[in-house]
Amino acid sequence: MARFGLIGKSLGHSFSKSYFKEKFQKETSGHSYENFELASIAEFPKLLAQNPDLKGLNVTIPYKESVIPFLDELDPVAAEIGAVNTISIFNRKTKGFNTDVIGFKNSLKPFLKHGMEKALILGTGGASKAVAYVLNNLGINCFFVSRDSSNLNTLAYEILNEEAMKQFKLIVNTTPLGTFPKVDEFPMLPYEYLTTDHLLYDLIYNPSQTVFLKRGEEKGATTLNGLSMLKSQAEASYQIWLSETD
Repeated sequence: MARFGLIGKSLGHSFSKSYFKEKFQKETSGHSYENFELASIAEFPKLLAQNPDLKGLNVTIPYKESVIPFLDELDPVAAEIGAVNTISIFNRKTKGFNTDVIGFKNSLKPFLKHGMEKALILGTGGASKAVAYVLNNLGINCFFVSRDSSNLNTLAYEILNEEAMKQFKLIVNTTPLGTFPKVDEFPMLPYEYLTTDHLLYDLIYNPSQTVFLKRGEEKGATTLNGLSMLKSQAEASYQIWLSETD
C-alpha cells in the first residue's frame, strides 16, 4: 500500500481525490490519496516531514512553479517548461515532472484542423507554460494574453479585435476564471468575432461548460473542457509514481 496526494491552496472541489479513490478501489490496490491544502508553499517541507510514507503528489494552483525550489530533482521536460504538476518521492528524494503536457497534447490533437497555425493562451501561470510547450512542439505559433502585457509574446486583452480573432483560431483558457463557485466569471474577449472555424479549449472542468465555452458554442465554435486532459495527466502521473518507486 502506498500513499499519494494533492497539494494546492483550495482543494474542496478537486477532481484528483475522487478520481484516484475510484481507481484504487477498482484495482483493489489498497493505495490511498488525500488532499493537502497549503496556505503557503513554504509549508511543503513540513508536509513531507510529517508524512514520510508519501510516495507521490500532484500539484495544482497556485504552486506549480513555486514548488520547484523545494524539489531535489527535475525531469528535463518539467525543467524546460518551468512548472511541475507531479512529484515522485523515493528514498526521501523528490523529483518533479509535468504530465499536463501529456494530458493537453492527447486531448487536443483530435480537434486540431487546418487554419489553427496560431493560438492565444489566456493566462501566464504554470499551466500556460505546459500548453505553450505542447503548441510549440506541434508547430503552432502561440501568444499569451494577460492583464500584464509587458512581456514578449504577451498581448493585452484590450487589443484583441476582429482582425486578431481572425488570425487566432485556437484559444486556450488557462486562467481560473469561471471555475466553480465563481461560474459567472470569464475572460474578456470579443466573442462576437468567433466563428465555426474556432476551437475554444478551457482547462477548467468544473463546471463542464464555462461561460467562455458557452459563448464560443453560441457562435458555432468547437469547444472542449479540461476533463479529458485531467484524466490523461492523472494516468501519466500514476505511471510515473509506479516506475519511480519500483
